[in-house]
Amino acid sequence: MSIFLGVDTGGTYTDAVLLDDARQKVIAHAKALTSRPDLSQGIGGAIDAVLAQGEGVAPGDIALVSLSTTLATNALVEGQGGRVALILVGFDATERTRAGLTEALAGDPLIELAGGHGHAGEARAPLDLPALEAALTALPRGITGIAVASAFATRNPAHENAVRAVIRARTGLPVTCSHELSAALGGPKRALTALLNARLIAMIDRLITACETHLARRGIAAPLMVVRGDGALVSAAMVREKPIETILSGPAASVAGASWLTGERDALVADIGGTTTDVCLLRDGRPAIDPEGAQVGAFRTMVEAVAMRTTGLGGDSEVHVLDGLATALRLGPRRMMPVSLAATLYPALVHGALDDALSRDPVPEDAARFAVALFTTLPEGLPPREQALAERLLAGPQRLSTLLRSRIEGPALTRLVAGGQALLCGVTPSDAAHVLGRQTGWDTGAAEKALTLLARRRSGSGTRLAPDGAAMAQAIIDQLTRQSVDCLLEAAFAEEAGQWQHPPEVLARHELLHAGLAQQAGLAQRASLVTLSARLAAPVIALGASAGCYYGAIAERLGARLVVPGHAGVANAIGAVVGQVAMHAEGTVTCPAPGRFVAHLTTGPAAFPSAALAIARLEADLRAQASASAARAGVTTPRLQLERDDILAEVEGQSMFIESRLRVTASGRPRIATG
Repeated sequence: MSIFLGVDTGGTYTDAVLLDDARQKVIAHAKALTSRPDLSQGIGGAIDAVLAQGEGVAPGDIALVSLSTTLATNALVEGQGGRVALILVGFDATERTRAGLTEALAGDPLIELAGGHGHAGEARAPLDLPALEAALTALPRGITGIAVASAFATRNPAHENAVRAVIRARTGLPVTCSHELSAALGGPKRALTALLNARLIAMIDRLITACETHLARRGIAAPLMVVRGDGALVSAAMVREKPIETILSGPAASVAGASWLTGERDALVADIGGTTTDVCLLRDGRPAIDPEGAQVGAFRTMVEAVAMRTTGLGGDSEVHVLDGLATALRLGPRRMMPVSLAATLYPALVHGALDDALSRDPVPEDAARFAVALFTTLPEGLPPREQALAERLLAGPQRLSTLLRSRIEGPALTRLVAGGQALLCGVTPSDAAHVLGRQTGWDTGAAEKALTLLARRRSGSGTRLAPDGAAMAQAIIDQLTRQSVDCLLEAAFAEEAGQWQHPPEVLARHELLHAGLAQQAGLAQRASLVTLSARLAAPVIALGASAGCYYGAIAERLGARLVVPGHAGVANAIGAVVGQVAMHAEGTVTCPAPGRFVAHLTTGPAAFPSAALAIARLEADLRAQASASAARAGVTTPRLQLERDDILAEVEGQSMFIESRLRVTASGRPRIATG
């Protein structure tokens, strides 16, 4: 038998499936809570559970293991990740403020050096290595990785390579070079991509190590693959170096899983998890690739990924009560541990705090809010206030009113959460779903108490937010419906951007559109002189463990056909094992002067007397790169495909060569274990 094991690690759950590749059939599937900080517990729990269900499947029968994950996506959406340093070589002062670099740095060290290259690959200034040595010595404790970006490094990577050699010799820290992540121009955006990659290295390394360790413990010797953001598979060893390529890994796997499960050719795929909702258009059975690079949260990267719109909205999204006279809610983008889950894990603490708050009037604002440490030993390099909070959290989860001893400690806790070192617990849509009987599995009694407390809070007019906990729960679910409708409409309008004057986010919220949606759904509150009707023309494929809980109302509001396939809750894990390896190598030939053609190779620029010679040399270099990458990814005999784009200009009636861009793709199925 060729049995494939698919594993998906999300923010809340880790899913596992066993798939019979020959019969294209799911044999078994299982879930376990994602465990932090020790991810091996959740991964091991899911793998053990699915193996127990797969009767007759022995560890030696498993020929391939593939992993998809939303951890990288969630970390970037929530502003989490390791503390890193960014080194910019040859950038001017205006460039470092572009592409969101300042926001992405978030106060982490920035080192600026003289050096860099020009458009044709020529050095613009000598690389200032003494300044680099001094800056490395002055780095604060707690840095987990370093990102390096040099001007026009895709045309000549010499300065990035030199900086990396010094960093490795002096610090031993992981180093990300921007030219290894993208061959495209655009220094600030390339620097941003390198910075985010460096942030994710430690997190993804822990994930892969946890998976490998448990597979070995169970005697599973099959190769481990990971889903990239474009849906292709890549070896675990390569992902350790380039974890940024796993952003949108989970969503890409979910689209592949949606297509495999439903057979639908054209649809909007919506995958709701604990932290995010990911929406992608499936056209002719394939997801579109975003030509501008993956957008995650506020950041536009140079990572090739499915054209997915990711929004911080999920079953575990934080519930915000907005200021004003009327009750108004907003969900996300931050993920919280639901109160019902916290009570399952820490029953005495949570129920004790909730019962105490229910006996008080007025209700304390933090009545159902707690903090949990995501570490087992104190992190290094914390500032004094964060250090004090971390020491208290090390003793166990705490009520916020107990943990925070002064107002100035609130921002310190926020920084611990943003750094992935602590998690807040509070009311979420998952709690509301438990109260309304739409979900089970966690502590419904705790959810009812928490929603009752929230309902008793007062709006700006002095009235209660809701008559009781059930009404409060319904208000939260209604808000999730509204925000989800906006997510789907934004994705639909984005696919037809050329037809409209306004951006998708404006069109999706236009009052005339929502009036038309209300009328088609029979929700219009009064007769109108103007009759409007609007609906979503494409069917909606809803994925995720809670899809059936929420998406009936969402599809009804949109007037769309809803498809919730069997195994919708483990579609990501299924998608993880139905893909192929596809490795790309890209390069450019330029013409900086008449009769001089430069091939920008991995070893640096090389000049030739003709375009044909330069292109032939570059093609050979790219074929070697792509083939080597495919071999590392586990493909024995890859298929090679060449794409070439020549840019020419007409001068005085004659065609003039400007540049040629080449891309070689090596693809195939990964090697599988036999016997």
